Amino acid sequence: MFFDELNLSDNILDALYDMNFEECTPIQERCIPEILKGNDVLGIAQTGTGKTAAYLLPILSLLDQGGFPKDAVNCIIMAPTRELAQQIDQAMQGFGYFLDGIGSVAIYGGNDGNRYDQELKSLRLGADIIIATPGRLISHLNMGNLDTRKISFFVLDEADRMLDMGFSEDIMTIAKKLPTNRQTIMFSATMPQKIEELAKTLLHTPVEVKIAVSKPAEKIHQSAYVCYEPQKLKIIHMMFKSNDLKRVIIFSGKINKVKEINRELRKMHINSGEMHSDLSQAERDEMMFRFKSGQIDVLVATDILSRGIDIDDISMVINYDVPHDAEDYVHRIGRTARAERDGRAITFVNENDIRYFKIIERFLEREIEKNPMPDEFGETPDYDSITIKEKDKKGKKRYYGKRKRDNKKPQGNKKNKKTPAKTNK
Repeated sequence: MFFDELNLSDNILDALYDMNFEECTPIQERCIPEILKGNDVLGIAQTGTGKTAAYLLPILSLLDQGGFPKDAVNCIIMAPTRELAQQIDQAMQGFGYFLDGIGSVAIYGGNDGNRYDQELKSLRLGADIIIATPGRLISHLNMGNLDTRKISFFVLDEADRMLDMGFSEDIMTIAKKLPTNRQTIMFSATMPQKIEELAKTLLHTPVEVKIAVSKPAEKIHQSAYVCYEPQKLKIIHMMFKSNDLKRVIIFSGKINKVKEINRELRKMHINSGEMHSDLSQAERDEMMFRFKSGQIDVLVATDILSRGIDIDDISMVINYDVPHDAEDYVHRIGRTARAERDGRAITFVNENDIRYFKIIERFLEREIEKNPMPDEFGETPDYDSITIKEKDKKGKKRYYGKRKRDNKKPQGNKKNKKTPAKTNK
């Protein structure tokens, strides 16, 4: 479907024409008409499917057509990180180029007093659209800087990421200050139970639009090393000693691992840096600038970098550990092979993560190449010794391990209650 087949305002269509946007993505085709009708929408779609335009275009079109209060905030868009808030604001500037009198302001933490004063001025002048991170918006609400009584649209972008980052209470605090007759739009890359619960709380009879997670680009050459945990740093040493690797992102789910990997790379005189939530916003901005500008060659990061960050020239992604969700794997390796480039994705799979990697292979409907390990690294886990069973009688996934035992009968399956390990993201 083409954009001019939708009931968007002429000013929006003119902006899309100038930006060479003609055909809708599936998420845009299905969400835009529903938002224009005034329905609450729950969209499940991964990064890169065009979800920002899926909510910005109809909201801007409705504001352009009139009937909303002047000099008042009409829309709040929530984003989990400063980087995503900035990207949404940039998209807003492009889509709203021909709109008269419709302004926006992005508000987020980690800035100096001058930035805060600019945000305050924009709020008091009545910016139509506020794009905000939860913490900064709460700060303005507590200071009485924002009148929420006339809000017509409330958008939650990357809601699953906001919940992962601990913003659930902030979101509910903000929502309680908004009019009950608002239109609420929520987007998430995944649909865990906590997102379902949030949707039931915030949305009123929503239209649910779910776009299947697309497979990774064919240009990504995927492979894996099956290894024990202590062998992972040896593989890192091997890879970086034998190759002049640049434009590389190494992902780990734990902050302490990110720091450890970066220390090892620095010892090898690799020009590397790290990105995680222990850094201040100013430090994160500086690190991203240095990586994007080529001042550092390797960036070691938590999943804070796996979504919503546009860097087109990444040559390789290394998963130091296996994501426990196939969609997270797709998000991680999707940082490479962008803008018609080729790319490589290598994953380190220890004995505890074999089952998760097999689930990823099942999702991808293909077996990922296993790289041979040097003999001097010693024995490695037996990948084929772990099997997964699809579902039990109740429809729940169960995982079963088969391990060889010398002169012993195979032990039966045991149900072990384990407390999930806490991970820093």
